[in-house]
Amino acid sequence: MTLAAMRRAGTEDTLHVEEVALSEIATKFGTPCYVYSRRALTAAFTAYRDALQKHGVLARSLICYAVKANSNLAILNLFARLGAGFDIVSGGELARVIAAGGDPEKIVFSGVGKSRTEMHAALKAGIHCFNVESASELDQLSEVAGNVGYRAPVSLRVNPDVDAKTHPYISTGLKSAKFGIAYDQALSLYRHAAALPHIAVKGIDCHIGSQLLDPLPAAEATEKILALVDQLATAGIALEHIDLGGGMGIQYRSEEAAPTVADYLAPMLNKLKGRHEKLLFEPGRSLVGNAGLLLTRVEVLKHGEEKHFAVVDAAMNDLMRPALYDAWHDIVKVMQSGIPGDGAGDTANRTSLPYEIVGPVCESGDFLGHDRQLALAEGDLLAILSTGAYGMAMASNYNSRPRAAEVMVDGAAVHLIRRREDIAELFALESILP
Repeated sequence: MTLAAMRRAGTEDTLHVEEVALSEIATKFGTPCYVYSRRALTAAFTAYRDALQKHGVLARSLICYAVKANSNLAILNLFARLGAGFDIVSGGELARVIAAGGDPEKIVFSGVGKSRTEMHAALKAGIHCFNVESASELDQLSEVAGNVGYRAPVSLRVNPDVDAKTHPYISTGLKSAKFGIAYDQALSLYRHAAALPHIAVKGIDCHIGSQLLDPLPAAEATEKILALVDQLATAGIALEHIDLGGGMGIQYRSEEAAPTVADYLAPMLNKLKGRHEKLLFEPGRSLVGNAGLLLTRVEVLKHGEEKHFAVVDAAMNDLMRPALYDAWHDIVKVMQSGIPGDGAGDTANRTSLPYEIVGPVCESGDFLGHDRQLALAEGDLLAILSTGAYGMAMASNYNSRPRAAEVMVDGAAVHLIRRREDIAELFALESILP
C-alpha cells in the first residue's frame, strides 16, 4: 500500500488499513507481519477489467494473474472468484492455483525450465496453454504429450528485443536475456511446432520485463508481435490468442507516480484495433504490490559517529527486494505519537534523524531502507509500504528465522491467511546421522 491508500485515525493518529488500525493487528498477530487489503486487491483487478471493457475487448480477454508475485492461497482464491486466470512458472504454483479454486483451463504455464514431471501434471490438469521458451522445450513437451496421449496446447514466447528500461534483473525482452525465442527464429520454430503430432499451436506470447512505468516499450513489442502474427497467418499458421504478458509497474516512492492501468494499456490496445484473436494479459505486481505492507517493530536504536541505525524485527529474509535490487520502499511510522508502556517513549523528547532501517540478520546487506528521516524510539511500529508483490513470495528462513504471518483486512474484519511458522517446523524435515 501507499500512504495515500491508508488513513490516520484515533487519539494516537494511527494508520489504518480499511477500517482496522495497524496497531491492533500488531497486538493480535505480532510482528513482522504482512498485511493485505481485500478492497485494494479487488480494485486493482477491476481496473484491468474496466480498461479492457472501455476498449471493447473484455469479452475476448483473459487476465492471468502472475502467481510468482504473491502465491498466498487466499489471494489466489480472491482472484479466482473475480474471474481471473493464472500465469504460473512451476508445478508448485499449478498445485497452489488448483488448491485455491482456480480453473485449470485459465492457466498459462511460463518459464524456461519446465521439467517433464511438471509438463505431465499440467497436461493432466488440462491447462489453457504452455508458453514455450526454447526449441528443446518444444520437443520435450511433444514427447511427454505423446507418451500420455495428449496434444499439448502451446504458444511460443517470442523475444522482441525491446528495451524495457527497467532494472537489468527484471528486464526480459532483450537478445541477451535467457527468456524467450529470438524474433528472427520464431517463424521457423512455429513451422516445426505445427508439424509435431502432439503439439497444438494456439498462440504467441511476449513479456519484456517488470516494473515498467513507460507504456511505449510494451506498445513497441506489441507492434512487432502483431507483424509476426500476420507473417504466420500468411504461412498458414493461424493463431487463436495473443498473450502480451504483464510487467506494469507501481508507485513505490510517495513522490513518484506510476501510470494508471488504463493509460498503460491504451497504446497496446490501440494497436490491436480490428484484431479478432483472444487477448491474454499477465499482470502480477500491479495487482498485489500496492495492496500490501510489512508491519515491523523497532527493537534497538544504535547511534554511531557516521550513521544511526534502527534495528527492526523484520529482515532481508522477510523482504529481499532492497538487498537484491537496492529497491526502495517507503517506510512510515504507524503511530505519530507514543503509547505509554509500549516502549514508544516520550514523543516530545524525540529527535528526527536519518536512520538506516536494518534487520537482525548477520549480513551487511540486511537493510530495508537507507537514510530515512524519522523520529524514532525503541518499540515504535513501522509500516514498510508497497510490499504485496515479491515480499512474502521471496521470503526465506535464512538465519533460521520463521517467516512472517500474513493477514487480510476485509472492511472491519481481519483474517489470518498464513500463520507464523514455529521454529521447530524449520527443521522438521531434517534428520541427524545414525
